[in-house]
Parts: sequence; C-alpha cells; structure tokens
Amino acid sequence: MKKKYIFFDIDGTLAVGVPGKQYVPDSAKEAIARLRENGHFVAIATGRSYAMAYEHMVELGFENMVHDGGNGITIDNKLLGITPLDYDKCIELIEECKRKDFIWAMSPDNATRRLAPDERFYQFTQDTYMKTEVKPDLNPLDYDKIYKLYIACNRDEEMRLDALKGLPWCRFHDEYLFVEPIDKSVGIKAIVDHLGGDYKDVVVFGDEVNDLSMFIDEWTSVAMGNAIEELKAKASYITDDNDKDGIYKACRHLRLI
Repeated sequence: MKKKYIFFDIDGTLAVGVPGKQYVPDSAKEAIARLRENGHFVAIATGRSYAMAYEHMVELGFENMVHDGGNGITIDNKLLGITPLDYDKCIELIEECKRKDFIWAMSPDNATRRLAPDERFYQFTQDTYMKTEVKPDLNPLDYDKIYKLYIACNRDEEMRLDALKGLPWCRFHDEYLFVEPIDKSVGIKAIVDHLGGDYKDVVVFGDEVNDLSMFIDEWTSVAMGNAIEELKAKASYITDDNDKDGIYKACRHLRLI
C-alpha cells in the first residue's frame, strides 16, 4: 500500500462535543491505529496555536501537527517553526480599533493566554477558551511579533474595520472574531515537502469553515457528515457524522485500512 499523508481537523472531525467536553470515538482511534500500522503518516491540522494545541496532540496520540492555522508545523514532537501575522497590518488594525472604540486583545507569543489592555474583552465575551490577561499599559509596539488578534464586536459591526480586510480572519463565536492564519494547506504542503512526499498522496478530513482552505484539488478531501454544506460541496468524498464512525468508514472506503 502506497504511503499516504493524512491530516485531521480536531473539533467536529476527530473530537465529538464542545471544547472541554470532548471525546474521540473508539472507531476513530482504531482507524488511526490501523493507519499507522499500514505505514501512513498521520497528523492533526488545526487553527489553534501550538501552545493551545500541544496537549490535545499528545492526548490524541499524535506526534505531528499543522497548527496556527497553517503557519506552524510540528514533526515527531519537534516544533519546526511558526510564522507570525503581518506585523504592520496588525498594528494598523489595532490603531483603528482604538480610534473606533473596538475592544481588542492580542497574542504576541506562543502562550496559552492572550493580552488585553483592560477588562472589557472578558466582560463582553465571557470567553473561557483561553485566559485573558489584563495589561493596563499594553502597547503592541513593545512586541516584535503578533500571532493572533481578537476583536470583540457584533457581526454587523465587523465590516466597519477597514484594516480587517488586509488580514486573514474568521469568526467562531457571536461575541468576537479571530484574526489568525486560515490556510491549513500551507502547513500541510510544508510538512509533505519536508518529508519528500507528493501532494497527490495527501488526504484531509474536516467539517468547518476554517477547513475550506485545505479542501483543494491537489489531493483527496473528506467532509464529515456533520460538516457545513460549503465544505461538502468541495469534498472528494462525504462520510458519515463524526459520532457515527465517520472517520473509520471513510478510511475503509478509501482503502487506507
């Protein structure tokens, strides 16, 4: 069997449930174990930062990962690098947020917390996805890198930010949006190039809007049954829901196991 390079999104694909109350179905665990036995390369492909995703990678039994929305890669448990966002464009967006009184926070390093200039970010979002550390004298110019920005606003307000149009961003919550890398295919290609593989031997699994970037014609893409319709329209194959043995069934269908 020819070696394949297989990448799994976490939330809604590998993991069932919401963050903090998730589990991986036994059938998915069995499929991944059999993929390894058959000599395939398996990895996670997530929008989460390395700091936020590393424990999940270990818990799920993986050693390889595309993270930071495609801007970071880890192979054999070794972080090979993370590319930050465009610094000048981030500063421009923060300055616009200040002028227009938008609530903002930032991740200037690879850490499990974000920085905010005041309490308003948590007060508005009540978000516990990651800890928000208040730094009253926060000045983004004191940092030489910016990996993510977070803008707290309602959906009908976001397009008032002109600088947002020059940066990659997505929204998973009604209360705030993420300014972060959103092209997982960049990290996937970087890993396959590093390993000397061929893009046509890549297989990706996903379910949400931030997986659209890795559903491209250069390789095989599998949409979960619970995936958004836009992703299913781009998929090479649509499997069952992630809580109905979707990963296992797709691996069998593609003759990977």
